[in-house]
Amino acid sequence: MKIILVLDNIRSTYNVGAILRTAEGFGVSKAILSGYTPRVHDAKLLPHLRAKLDHEIHKTALGAEDMLDVYSSDDIISDLKNLKKQGYQIVGLENNIQNVPIFNLNDSKLKGKLKDQIILILGEEVNGIKNSLYDIIDLFVEIPMRGQKESFNVSVATGIAVYGIMNL
Repeated sequence: MKIILVLDNIRSTYNVGAILRTAEGFGVSKAILSGYTPRVHDAKLLPHLRAKLDHEIHKTALGAEDMLDVYSSDDIISDLKNLKKQGYQIVGLENNIQNVPIFNLNDSKLKGKLKDQIILILGEEVNGIKNSLYDIIDLFVEIPMRGQKESFNVSVATGIAVYGIMNL
């Protein structure tokens, strides 16, 4: 299975670094940074700001940011449409959404629903995936929770979701 991650509006540099490290460890083919997600090696920033962000991301990525294909998107909708034309299925990692079919990661029916090439969209730490992306998403998956908390940290959820999808 080929997986691309989209980190859309992730606020924390440490979450970005941890996600990149996890992605590299699982052999994810690419990470796309969009929205206000902090960019690694962002040439658009002043050198001192770029150095600060790179340092913070590196604290948790530990070099994975240089091993993984990382792409910065200025128009995520257009990029997702192009990838969809290439045969990618767009999957949103979300929870607690209403009026949208959502599959538990451990649902036996999920394996039959997923294609060999997927894009897994990760949304903002508190509010999740922005509604403007819902129309392009082919299906939503969620991690079943057993405790009292409603969600995992986005970097932890990424690891659980990628591992779960790869091992269906």
